[in-house]
Amino acid sequence: MTGRVEAALAERGLTLPQVVPPLAAYQPAVRSGVYVYTAGQLPMVDGKLPVTGKVGAEVTPEEAKDLARVCALNGLAAIKSVAGDLDRIARVVKVVGFVASAPDFTGQPAVLNGASELLAEVLGEAGVHARSAVGVAVLPLDAPVEVEFQVELLPEA
Repeated sequence: MTGRVEAALAERGLTLPQVVPPLAAYQPAVRSGVYVYTAGQLPMVDGKLPVTGKVGAEVTPEEAKDLARVCALNGLAAIKSVAGDLDRIARVVKVVGFVASAPDFTGQPAVLNGASELLAEVLGEAGVHARSAVGVAVLPLDAPVEVEFQVELLPEA
């Protein structure tokens, strides 16, 4: 049986992916009290990056926005792995996104809207969050986008 968040994903034709295995010595997500912190989530699909390169050069801003949406799905999977149920999310507190950017690209906030909009769509008001959107020279595996999440969980019943 799926909960309301996974039902909201299904209504959009989306399914929660498997948790992306770590690329190094870290955990995809950790829980501390009522908070979950994810590692940076790359836009991995079936174990690989669908697109690589810099946004504003090899990758269009529209492609990058779609990739940020994939990062959000991967983040939700990581959160579920330690929370047990996405319906336990009280609110998304903060999202931090990194965009591998061509030197003259300044549209990082619009790219990160891909993740932010998905969270608001499936979580409602609980998905509205504080956010940072940072342009960087390069990301792991030449990924165009990486996103990390901090969420607060409802207390366990």
